[in-house]
Amino acid sequence: MNDATEGCGSPDQELLGAMTLYPLAESVPRARRWFLKFIEPHGIACPLDDCLLMISELVTNAILYGRAEEPWLVRVEWSRVGTRLRVDVHNAGLPACVRMRRPAADVAHGRGLCLVNALADSWHVGPSLFGGTVVSFVVADAWQS
Repeated sequence: MNDATEGCGSPDQELLGAMTLYPLAESVPRARRWFLKFIEPHGIACPLDDCLLMISELVTNAILYGRAEEPWLVRVEWSRVGTRLRVDVHNAGLPACVRMRRPAADVAHGRGLCLVNALADSWHVGPSLFGGTVVSFVVADAWQS
């Protein structure tokens, strides 16, 4: 696991957007659309397709694995930290349940965190400030200095 805690809560962190989603399958494309809509004015310079894929994987995981006794939501936040993009996906699950799998070639699922690990400069899992779990990824040089 990579560590994306660098810049978390730092003075140069600027929240650019956030959304709250129901834990339903249709929330995954909604998260992609809203991220694209609200990140565009900020002139991001990193590959947006990579960001959209990672957001899709983390929101999907949050929906599939988030658990709570009462109704809950998935929260997605994206921030600028210097020249880095940080995306946080919060869910109602337990941090200890998040792990990177190594599925067999003939298995259709289980590669989400492997993709995030391959595409992000770093990633992190831990307790969410909202309760439950947050999984974050960072893309370095998302903006030119």
